[in-house]
Amino acid sequence: MNIKKTGAILLCLVIGWLATLSTDWQTALLDRTVMGGPMVALLVSMIACNLLPSLDKDFKAGTTFASKKFLNWGIILTGATLSFADILGTGVKALPLILFNICLSFAIALLVGKKIGVSRNTSILVGGGTCICGGTAIATLSRIIKALEEEIAFAMAAIFLFDTLAAFSYPYLSGALGLTDNQFAFLAGTAINDTSSVAGAQATYVAMNGLGEWSGALNVKLVRTTMLIFVALVWTIIMAKDAKGSGKGGQSDSLLNVVKKTFPMFILWFVVMAGLNTFGVFEFQVLSLDMSAAKLLGKLAKFLFASALAGVGFKIKFKDVFSKGVKPIALGGITWACVAASSLAFVFLFSGYIG
Repeated sequence: MNIKKTGAILLCLVIGWLATLSTDWQTALLDRTVMGGPMVALLVSMIACNLLPSLDKDFKAGTTFASKKFLNWGIILTGATLSFADILGTGVKALPLILFNICLSFAIALLVGKKIGVSRNTSILVGGGTCICGGTAIATLSRIIKALEEEIAFAMAAIFLFDTLAAFSYPYLSGALGLTDNQFAFLAGTAINDTSSVAGAQATYVAMNGLGEWSGALNVKLVRTTMLIFVALVWTIIMAKDAKGSGKGGQSDSLLNVVKKTFPMFILWFVVMAGLNTFGVFEFQVLSLDMSAAKLLGKLAKFLFASALAGVGFKIKFKDVFSKGVKPIALGGITWACVAASSLAFVFLFSGYIG
C-alpha cells in the first residue's frame, strides 16, 4: 500500500472520527443534533475536494477504499445491533413499494430518455442507479449492457447529484411532514439511491430524534439492494435476446454466474451478525466501557459510516457534475422525483400498513 493511499485512508478516518464527535458537540452547543456524523463527514470532504481539486487525484485509491470497504464493514457491524425480527419487519414490509419503484424507475428513465435524446444505455443506468443502489447498480448493469465510459459517467453524475440532495433533505422533510419512524424508514430506504447516503440520512434522523441504535431505513435499503440480483438477471436475459435477434449472440453468463457476480456478500455477513445477535451472542458487557458488545459494535458502525461518507465526498466535484451534460442530469432528476413522489404517496396512503 503506497503512502498516498494510506494517507487518504487515514484522512477519511480522521474526518469520520471528528464528524462522529460532532454530534455530541452539536448537542452541547444547540441542545439538539442538527446533522448526523456521516453527513457532516460528507459535507466536509465535499468542500475540501472542491476547494483543493488535487486531493481527489492524489488520494483517489485511498478514498475509493474508504468509501467501499468502510461502508461494507459498517453495514456488517450494524447487523450485530439487530435481530431477525427487526430485519423481517420493516425491511420485508417495504417489498411491494420497492418492486413498484423498480418498474417505475426504469419506465420513466427509458421513456423520458428516449423523448429527450439520451442514449438507451445511459437511461438504463440512470433507472437502475435510481431504483436499486446508485453507483453499485450502475457498475453492475454497465457490464451487462456493455455501456461506454461516457455513458457511465453521465449516469454517475446524475445519480450523485440527486442522491446527495435526498440524503441531506429527507430527515428534515420527514420532520416537517410529521412522518413516523417507520414512514421515514420507507421513504429513505426506498427513495435514496446509494446505501452510504441512506446510512447518512438515517444517522441524522436518529440523532435528531434520539432513537439510539434504530436502523429501520437501512433495513429497508438492504432488502432493496438484494433486488440488484433480479434486475441484473432480467437485463442479462433482455441483452441476450437482443443479441440473438441481431445475429450478434455470443456466449452469455449463466444465471448462476450472474448471481455470483452481483450478490453483495456484505449482506450475507450482515444477516450472519443479525443471526448471532438474535441468539444473544453480543449481549455480554464490555466491562471497561460499561456497555454491551452490541452497543459498542453499533458505535463502531457509525464511525465507519462517517469514514465511508468522507471517502464518497472526495469524489463529488461540482464542476464535473454539471459538465457531464444537461440532458442526463435532467433525466436523473425526473426519475428521482418520480420515485420520491411514489414513496411519499405510499407512506401517506398506507400509513396504517407501515405503522
